[in-house]
Amino acid sequence: MRAPSRAVALPRTIARVLVVAAIIAAPIRAQAPVRRTAQGAWGGKTNGSGHYADVNGIKLYYEIHGTGRPLILLHGGLGALEMFGPNLPALAQGRQVIAVDLQGHGRTADIDRPLSVALMADDIAALAKRLGLESFDVMGYSMGGGVALQAAIRHPEVVRKLVVVSTPFRRNAFYPEILAQQGQVGAAAAEAMKQTPMYQLYASIAPRPEDWPRLLGKIGETMKREFDFSKEISGIKATTLVVAGDADIFPPAHAVELFGLLGGGQRDGGWDGSGRPKSRLAILPGLTHYTIFNAPALAATVIPFLDEPAP
Repeated sequence: MRAPSRAVALPRTIARVLVVAAIIAAPIRAQAPVRRTAQGAWGGKTNGSGHYADVNGIKLYYEIHGTGRPLILLHGGLGALEMFGPNLPALAQGRQVIAVDLQGHGRTADIDRPLSVALMADDIAALAKRLGLESFDVMGYSMGGGVALQAAIRHPEVVRKLVVVSTPFRRNAFYPEILAQQGQVGAAAAEAMKQTPMYQLYASIAPRPEDWPRLLGKIGETMKREFDFSKEISGIKATTLVVAGDADIFPPAHAVELFGLLGGGQRDGGWDGSGRPKSRLAILPGLTHYTIFNAPALAATVIPFLDEPAP
């Protein structure tokens, strides 16, 4: 078999890195429902009727699935809400899932500001307020997990439960080779990335598909910034579930460390469970950063946690 050329191998390497970034009833002003079908390996129908909410100067796209306690669901970098695949309808069977396309992603057009997890967390809190939610659970994968973490840090009064999936809380947690590859990400990679599932999804639903290089540029800038949320995490009040794959983009020890910052792993749980920490940890076997978001094992792990009464 002929070895792949460098021209083919490079886009695949960049594609792998980019996933990392990957990180109701109240009336609101909204545009007409949006029903464009997402294409590609990360696409597929969500059977939802989407709307736009004007918050913080951005027209934020969201869909509502199911009924019950609200769960805001946040995708990873270069993705959109469809990337959760079978996990979205599974989660919606027992709750109201509000799935959002974050700034510059999916059906939400970019605006003139940095791609910041803190600013996007403020968007989520503003959306919840517009929807009349007094409190909500929030679940995010990768970049969306960073947004979910920031929502719990910046808006503790409204976040009830927090699910953080495949999300590092400081930049140096990534494996060294991933940090090296992140330096290659930028607008110059846009043409090479057009054969990837990320572009196929983006081009099929983005309001301005020509913004693809702009999005890659912003993702690249974001991944080069140092970050460490350790101090803020120790103050999170929301009951939290930390989820990672055993072959994730950072060592399992990093997920254990996050669990520890939330009060976990400090003592024996006791025969009666009285010593269990408020938060939870799940390392899912056989899953990578690139398979965990649409693996059925994710919803199967998260649903029992969400169904438990909050402490």
